[in-house]
Amino acid sequence: MERERDIGGLAELLESSDNPKIRARSAEILGDFDEMEDTGLEALVDAIQTDESEVVRAAAIDAMTNLGRTDALLAALDREIDDAAADWSKAETFVSDLDSEETTLRMAAANVLGEIGSDSAVKPLTNHLDDPNPRVRARIARALGKIGDRRATEGLVEHLEGEPLGVRREVADALGYIGGDKAVTGLVDVADDKSEAMRRTIASSLGEFGDPRAIDTLVDLLEDESDLVRKASTFSLIEILSNVSTDRSDELRNEIVGKMSARDDASIIESLVEIIEEGSQLHQRRNATWMLGRVAGPESQEKAIEALIGALADEDNLISQFAATSLSEIGSREVETALIHHIDTAHDDESIAMAAFTLGKVGGERAKSRLEKLVDETENEEVRRRAFSAISKLGGSGGIF
Repeated sequence: MERERDIGGLAELLESSDNPKIRARSAEILGDFDEMEDTGLEALVDAIQTDESEVVRAAAIDAMTNLGRTDALLAALDREIDDAAADWSKAETFVSDLDSEETTLRMAAANVLGEIGSDSAVKPLTNHLDDPNPRVRARIARALGKIGDRRATEGLVEHLEGEPLGVRREVADALGYIGGDKAVTGLVDVADDKSEAMRRTIASSLGEFGDPRAIDTLVDLLEDESDLVRKASTFSLIEILSNVSTDRSDELRNEIVGKMSARDDASIIESLVEIIEEGSQLHQRRNATWMLGRVAGPESQEKAIEALIGALADEDNLISQFAATSLSEIGSREVETALIHHIDTAHDDESIAMAAFTLGKVGGERAKSRLEKLVDETENEEVRRRAFSAISKLGGSGGIF
């Protein structure tokens, strides 16, 4: 239903399923859609007003918030607010609802305060982090993260321990958004949490910090027993490298690469490949491409070589160049074989030219023979130029193999 965007089917499940987990999941999915039909909104409103399960009501409230339908959410709770009012005025209205006897209203108030984003709500939200209901506490933490005011840090850090997992994860996530010295200290101090899910959230949050303590902790988490935690740590380290100042980038790259390559962990390679092939941020993809050839060991070379060969045809020139240098770093007979196969089968002249260029760095007699043939058969001048240049390099060194 989620894949097919079956809003009607999900709405029917939300209204009629006997299983509260299915009803809650239906509400969550409805909240993830970009647009919502009336049938979906009506089902969410009905769930907020009448569902016997607090978990389902909470999911429906979050869904309405995610959809940006604060108006419908307020109507479901019999609340009204003047759209023309200033943010601080709106915030005051919902701050008073944090003291309501109705758990549903307190959850909704926290959500709306996070959406309004007024710094006037920071103190009252922080003061209500001791709400008797953990679902309310989780949504208060989320709201404070959205507002991003560091006055909330100390109160949030106090809730990193001794809370249900859902609350602790929201607190860790919020601290990542807020940032600052106290936030990184709090996260680093609980990075050995017994919960895999919590460690994964901490690893993701630490990617927002360039602090040496965050980097050291993420490097340590590369040795975590959970591959999901290791993947989250890899993503965060790439994010830090992508944002670090130029004067520290070489130092950090060497440190991180050394730790990663020592592990030769398949999950780390998979994470880097995922960033290269599916990442939406160019700076992250560049760093991952540069890094992949330097951390792939004997156990993970095959997947790394395949991804780097694919990146030779990337539209971004730096990524294709980094792919070539990474393949050179691996420098195995398998790389030579893969490059020759690419020249034999590829139809993209640019990637063939890059493959020829790379063969000049890693190839042997096989490469020389294939490059000589390429010079004779290609009609593309750039391919011919690159192939001839590669032959010259091989001629001077005799190749690696």
